Amino acid sequence: MLKKIIKGGHRKPSKSDPNDGSLYGYGPPGTRTSGSVSTVNVVVNHASRAGPAASGPNTGGPASISAMAPPSGTVDPLPLFREVPVSERQGLFIRKLQICCFQFDFIDTLKSAREKEIKRQTLLELVDFIQSGSGKITETCQEEMIRMISVNIFRCLPPASHENTGQETTDPEEEEPYLEPSWPHLQLVYELLLRYVVSSDTDTKVAKRYIDHSFVLKLLDLFDSEDPREREYLKTILHRIYGKFMVHRPFIRKAINNIFYRFIYETDRHSGIGELLEILGSIINGFALPMKEEHKLFLVRALIPLHKPKPIAMYHQQLSYCITQFVEKDYKLADTVIRGLLKYWPVTNCQKEVLFLGELEEVLEATQSAEFQRCMVPLFKQIGRCLNSSHFQVAERALFLWNNEHIVSLIAQNRSVILPIIFKALEKNIQSHWNQAVHGLTVNVRKMFLEMDVELFEECQREYAEREGRARELEENRELTWKKLADVAAQRGAEDMVTV
Repeated sequence: MLKKIIKGGHRKPSKSDPNDGSLYGYGPPGTRTSGSVSTVNVVVNHASRAGPAASGPNTGGPASISAMAPPSGTVDPLPLFREVPVSERQGLFIRKLQICCFQFDFIDTLKSAREKEIKRQTLLELVDFIQSGSGKITETCQEEMIRMISVNIFRCLPPASHENTGQETTDPEEEEPYLEPSWPHLQLVYELLLRYVVSSDTDTKVAKRYIDHSFVLKLLDLFDSEDPREREYLKTILHRIYGKFMVHRPFIRKAINNIFYRFIYETDRHSGIGELLEILGSIINGFALPMKEEHKLFLVRALIPLHKPKPIAMYHQQLSYCITQFVEKDYKLADTVIRGLLKYWPVTNCQKEVLFLGELEEVLEATQSAEFQRCMVPLFKQIGRCLNSSHFQVAERALFLWNNEHIVSLIAQNRSVILPIIFKALEKNIQSHWNQAVHGLTVNVRKMFLEMDVELFEECQREYAEREGRARELEENRELTWKKLADVAAQRGAEDMVTV
């Protein structure tokens, strides 16, 4: 509850230029000076600098005169579209958009209740009008609609709890998500935008003037919203924009890249990485072959380093899907991916290791023999360390790799290299691992190698026995040396005492 109270009074600035006055607010028609929509002229200050005066448009604080809620009783419902002649519907459409530009205080549920309901009903009518395709809306109406949408959705997001209170950063999975209080209106605005984008009546040549690069960047900024309902809408809308507006595709990919870079190397915090990766999973699936160098660089510079941040569990499923898509598209990338996983392999985070082993299995399933041979030595050195992990889930997950037929066939083809690497780990588990399940699985894997190649197994066993013998002999010699030193020290100590 405390988190919600704190978040209700403070807002996180957009990652777009904070000095750009066109990011928020609503201007009258005819104020456009270029091909892009001039969105709202609202000046938003960061809460930590401005205090209570930095209220955003959806929290009840007056961000600008045009964004303020109207005086009670001054807003009246407009007639329905079906109640006016067809010739007047475009004008009525604009009047309804103007009503929807008013912002209300959703912290106080009783304040402006009548006006809130009028706006909600008006938004529903607009959504139905666009969805029904009753009439093709004019360019002016499209411009005003995008402006109204901008007024409502482009706003300052509440900062995370650690940004508000100065507390230590907690695990994002343990934090209670902040739910946007203005969602009853916000949801309908997003629905209107979605219906506009997917409508067959929407001409991309006209729409791209309003849904431009600036608009797309602001949409991407909103992916940091903590409200999962909002991120789900944003994911669907951005995916549709990517599909419909081919001119925006390279820009969207580059902008997503930049979000990833900032997350990996600067903030380590972002709420929407999973949703962005879901969009990319679909995009990667559509990549043409042979794959462009740009896409391979994206894999190496953005996707593989996404294994580094601590909160990987929140988006690992989507990340793993994207990585696997690359390998399935171009099997030659398997070596690059596996070496990338080894580079970022966790040292002390056991739960993260379990995730890595699961992803490794998916990648190996799509790996062919030639690529496997390039990376098998460092790979099985790491697997050997996992087999001996005192955390039973890590050891167990590593042993489960031998349940995969394709992986077993790759291992069998290269057993002369792999068995000597992991033989010591197998023997150590059998001799001393505390977990019975791990012990049993290790025995099965050992038996599998024995059945593959008896001679190789016996040779490895002999070499292991020799190494262990040498190690014991070395240890005995070390202990003997220490004993001699202790005896000499004791003798000298006794001589000194006699002298005194």
